[in-house]
Amino acid sequence: MGNLLRVLAEKPVGPKVDFFVDFEKAEPTDGEKEVHSQVAACLSQSAELLQQMKNYKGAGEEIKNAISNASNEEFQSMAWAAVSPLVQKLKVFYDFSETLDSCIIMLLRALTSTDRTPSEHLETQQALSKQFAEILDFTLSFDDLKMNNPAIQNDFSYYRRTKNRKRLDDIQNVTPQLNGEELEIPDDIANRMSLFYANPTPMLNAIANATTKFTKENPDIPLENTTDVICTMAAVCRVMTENPGYSSRFQREDTALFCLRVMVGVIILYDHVHPIGAFAKNAKIDVRATVKLLKEHPRSSETLLNALKYNTKHFNDEDTPKAIQQILS
Repeated sequence: MGNLLRVLAEKPVGPKVDFFVDFEKAEPTDGEKEVHSQVAACLSQSAELLQQMKNYKGAGEEIKNAISNASNEEFQSMAWAAVSPLVQKLKVFYDFSETLDSCIIMLLRALTSTDRTPSEHLETQQALSKQFAEILDFTLSFDDLKMNNPAIQNDFSYYRRTKNRKRLDDIQNVTPQLNGEELEIPDDIANRMSLFYANPTPMLNAIANATTKFTKENPDIPLENTTDVICTMAAVCRVMTENPGYSSRFQREDTALFCLRVMVGVIILYDHVHPIGAFAKNAKIDVRATVKLLKEHPRSSETLLNALKYNTKHFNDEDTPKAIQQILS
């Protein structure tokens, strides 16, 4: 216990921030409005999509019956009728991930320009900072739901097997009610969807890929501009939550939890994008202070600590200090 307390009390690292980002009511300035309106149109769908994800039940029973009665056309037809609309819903989620990619790139372009420091960007472009945070919060929520719902991959795997069998056998009555209304997904999109859902955290992976793509396609913007904005966002969320002078300004009960979730989300994103990750000795993420806050804050949960352990890329690297691995164990 003594070693753990010593580790948590060690000198903090990362950017020093001392400002408040209004995640509740930030409104766009004139300079933010163009990007803000485009991102807002995308985010307006997020709550409904999360609700659909929560309600996703899958076609497990129908698939089980179809597999157990492989020669029974009625069971095959019932399974296909159950799976087809679910796969269309999975395509909607996948399509939304591609829209989010575009939003992330727009936001990063606005928040990483060289005319301001990362802190200045986040403090003066609060509406865009809020949208960036909302995307990370959605990403964490979506991926948590996906990881706890094996029906998603089961449904999509059955859909692909049935579709391939139909093509190979060229027997139309394998799926006797298959018609144009079911809008079969083209193979190239189905392949990309398969890769998307095979990832334990598909939305996070998509956001990380979009961020990496942004850094590669904009060589005039140093990589550090992007990663520094990300780690500064983590510091802002932490400081606003742990500092009573800031947290007392929260007007909604769930804002503290929102900050904690975004803090974890941006750290995971940083770990996926930065070459050395979030846990290396010279990383600009204050992991110790983050873990201390997550363990002590009444709005926190074990889920957020587990996300840092299991959803990051570099936590189990040999270069990750044992002390960091210890405080997260």
